[in-house]
Amino acid sequence: MAATDKWVMTLKAATAEPAGTLFCFPYAGGSPETFRSWSGAIADDIELVCVILPGRGRRLKEARYDRWQPLVDDVFEALSPYLGRRHAFYGHSFGGRLAYELAHLAVAEHPGMTRRLFVSGCRSPDAPQNRPYMHEMPESDFRAAVAKMGGTPAELFEEERLLRLLLPTVRSEIRLAELWDHRHASGVDVPITALYSPDDPIDGWESMRGWQNFTRRHCELIEAPGGHFFVDSHPEYVTGIVNTRLGNLNG
Repeated sequence: MAATDKWVMTLKAATAEPAGTLFCFPYAGGSPETFRSWSGAIADDIELVCVILPGRGRRLKEARYDRWQPLVDDVFEALSPYLGRRHAFYGHSFGGRLAYELAHLAVAEHPGMTRRLFVSGCRSPDAPQNRPYMHEMPESDFRAAVAKMGGTPAELFEEERLLRLLLPTVRSEIRLAELWDHRHASGVDVPITALYSPDDPIDGWESMRGWQNFTRRHCELIEAPGGHFFVDSHPEYVTGIVNTRLGNLNG
């Protein structure tokens, strides 16, 4: 993948053949740093790639998305040159919703190439969203809610300038996540591995068990240690599951 591609960042190149690609999508406002810690643990035949959306990092000044369809269409167009080889999607929270949306398009356009969809800390499309909506909160309440969720470094809340740059992206993507619902007539024709934490106050087992209804293949629901941000706090556990499930990515 070209280093100049603004949409993707390759965190680990595959060092064994035949190779496949794992596309990763972070939570609202998240960055590639979440998945960078996976680099040393992901199997040698897997290329690890993080998708970068507007509003963070090198795309900080770009306009954020406020509707699902333009976001999905643009990300899919950006990834299309890379989807002709075997691949899988991993998305956490907001990123899980985006990964599911992209899986629908990828399966239709590149039959047989999408081998698995991983969703973690992400309610199924038919599960009700917690209320009240975070994205509708006044600024002070929203900041407090984001801080309580975790996932955002505590020291960031002491840097007002950085906070003002980051929080609009977090709010925008939380809004998309909260308003997301079942947008398709059927589930994806891809096996789903859904990871949840029993200590997740946002999307735990109750809101994730419905994923079995959104695939025409096998779906498994796996418990993970930690709270909502277990992708950050327990990377070894998550990558162990990923490696096991992707052992036949090129089979």
